[in-house]
Amino acid sequence: MNEASRETLDGLTDRRNAAANNSPANEERRQFGGSYDKLSPAARELALAIDNYKIANHRRFIDHEEMLQVILSLGYHK
Repeated sequence: MNEASRETLDGLTDRRNAAANNSPANEERRQFGGSYDKLSPAARELALAIDNYKIANHRRFIDHEEMLQVILSLGYHK
């Protein structure tokens, strides 16, 4: 799709096909992405578990209950 065909009648750009043009909008954004190397092993495990949960459940952000589910799934308990 070329740029001219992406323009709508109102002058807005149609970005629904961002995957086709490898734009930065198509990149995955992770809460801990790029900083795993600075984490302790336990924190790295938690960050990866949270990211995997978000991917599996199509969530960008998780709430406290979801984070507790992830922590419990790793075997932590009170």
